[in-house]
Amino acid sequence: MAKKRLYRVQFVNQGKVYEVYAKHVGQSDLLGFIEIEGLVFGEKSSVVIDPSEERLKTEFDGVPTTHVPIHSVVRIDEVEKQGVAKIVALDGKMENVVSYPFNSPAGNAPRKG
Repeated sequence: MAKKRLYRVQFVNQGKVYEVYAKHVGQSDLLGFIEIEGLVFGEKSSVVIDPSEERLKTEFDGVPTTHVPIHSVVRIDEVEKQGVAKIVALDGKMENVVSYPFNSPAGNAPRKG
C-alpha cells in the first residue's frame, strides 16, 4: 500500500508566516508559483480551538487549490504527522530568512533611462 504524503508548507503573506499542511505540493502552471492542494486542518471535535488555525480554515474555505509565489516560500517539508496550521507575525522573529533568488525574464531586461 502506498504511503500517503503530507507536506508542511511555510510561506510569507502580508508580513506574516503562514504554516499549512497539504496533501499535494507541486510546480504550478503559472510561472513563478507553486501549487498547494488538499489543505488539511485539525479535527473539529477538538475541545481546544486555536484561533490562528480557525482563521486559516476560514480564509481557505472553499479553496481546492492555492498558488503561492515561489519567492514567498520559506520551506516545504514532507512530514509524517500533521501539526497545527498557524499564522505567525514576522516582527523580527525570522530575521535570518532570506528570499529565494528569483530572476524573471522581465527582470533581466535592460532598463531605460
